[in-house]
Amino acid sequence: MALAFDEYGRPFIIVKEQEQKTRLRGIEAQKANISAGKAVARILRTSLGPKGMDKMLQSPDGDVTITNDGATILEQMDVDNQIAKLMVELSRSQDYDIGDGTTGVVVMAGAVLEQAERLLERGIHPIWIAEGYEMASRIAVEHLDHIAQKFDFGPTNIEPLVQTCMPTLSSKIVNRCKRPLAEIAVEAVLSVADLERKDVNLDLIKVEGKVGGKLEDTELVYGITVDKDMSHPQMPKKIEDAKIAILTCPFEPPKPKTKHKVDIDTVEKFQTLRQQEQKYFDDMVQKCKDVGATLVICQWGFDDEANHLLMHRNLPAVRWVGGVELELIAIATGGRIVPRFQELTPEKLGRAGLVREKSFGTTKDKMLYIEHCANSRAVTIFIRGGNKMMIEETKRSIHDALCVARNLIRNNSIVYGGGSAEISCSIAVEAAADKYPGVEQYAIRAFADALDSVSIALAENSGLQPIETLSAVKSQQIKENNPHFGIDCNDVGTNDMREQNVFETLIGKQQQILLATQVVKMILKIDDVISPSDY
Repeated sequence: MALAFDEYGRPFIIVKEQEQKTRLRGIEAQKANISAGKAVARILRTSLGPKGMDKMLQSPDGDVTITNDGATILEQMDVDNQIAKLMVELSRSQDYDIGDGTTGVVVMAGAVLEQAERLLERGIHPIWIAEGYEMASRIAVEHLDHIAQKFDFGPTNIEPLVQTCMPTLSSKIVNRCKRPLAEIAVEAVLSVADLERKDVNLDLIKVEGKVGGKLEDTELVYGITVDKDMSHPQMPKKIEDAKIAILTCPFEPPKPKTKHKVDIDTVEKFQTLRQQEQKYFDDMVQKCKDVGATLVICQWGFDDEANHLLMHRNLPAVRWVGGVELELIAIATGGRIVPRFQELTPEKLGRAGLVREKSFGTTKDKMLYIEHCANSRAVTIFIRGGNKMMIEETKRSIHDALCVARNLIRNNSIVYGGGSAEISCSIAVEAAADKYPGVEQYAIRAFADALDSVSIALAENSGLQPIETLSAVKSQQIKENNPHFGIDCNDVGTNDMREQNVFETLIGKQQQILLATQVVKMILKIDDVISPSDY
């Protein structure tokens, strides 16, 4: 950039960066884009499957995250390349819609891109490749429908749901107690699910964590936990049949908003003022008592004097409760949030069978449990763990399990995991390629090879011989015409995924294939990349 002046002395800027812009065209652009996409997939490839590795990410301000959830890894990675950002978006959309399979979808897209690179080197036009991929993904998705199985479950028979949530947790750090965590996730989802509408509102499930204790201490609370304690140490720690007033107005005398000064020059005046304030406050407490409240939960704080008076009037109170928690408490207890004391009525009170304060460890850490609520459709999963990272990773794992349970309630079809679905689709796509006379058949075959590479990655991460394992499983599937054979990652001794109880949701698998294909088509159709110069 240069600064120049015109004849009137006004400055103007000459932008000289036009010739410095970098531009990639044609096959060069496609290759550069493909290598960027492959680089991202290569990072995630090692964290696929039950024996996948975790990644440690450090943010600029020093926070450390240890995770193997694909969406989280990509979200926190610092990505500059635009194509790599597309891969990040890809895993995010899988996370939003399905919640599980975020690593698999990126590995899949990377594998498909890798095959596309070979086809481009053979001189096949990118549009033909994209067309072939589109056809192949359609064949694969239809084949998945064909091999899927229905899973019947009911409110009394939750075992199928638990079995399906367990493989999701087995690839995470929490796999040593995947059974209890899967049961907790399923019970939480069923208690907030609307089975008639086949819908689940995951906002009603609150996931809280507290450092300390061991992972096995994780529990499901039929109600809400709030990370607060009673405002006065001498207030009762346990209230049965509580009637709760939920307030968003401060519990203290009003501050004068005017700019005037109040001069108090005698003791009498001070006494009068103090009595006035106390009377005002007494009226507030009396209003709460009159409507029958036995517990007050307030969004704002109150000073020590107010606290003391509340204690004397036997009205337990909790202060500084956040807005989101207030809403959940209101949903759970069937109460209404009251913005002004004048609007308090007995109908607006929330009801809970038991409110208790529970302390943890040797510290002063206390939490409030609000249980047996009038409307039990809000639940809390309360996680314990050795350190903060463990708890954060458990939260992410539980989120995946909750999403799997929700997807099964929406659509109860499943396919078998362990790469068996991909191998089966690969065989079907390979067989279908012969029916297409045009150039697309090369792309369709390449797509079949890409499906295999997901299974190869699984075998690699499990410490097996990748090519040998894959060819053995593939020949077994073809010989017995049975789509249940997959990679034996946990070394159980059988390749039959039905015996190992490794399932995945059908909609999750279909979404993976469709999303990966869409992104790859988009990347292949870019043939000109203009990037600005670096300053």
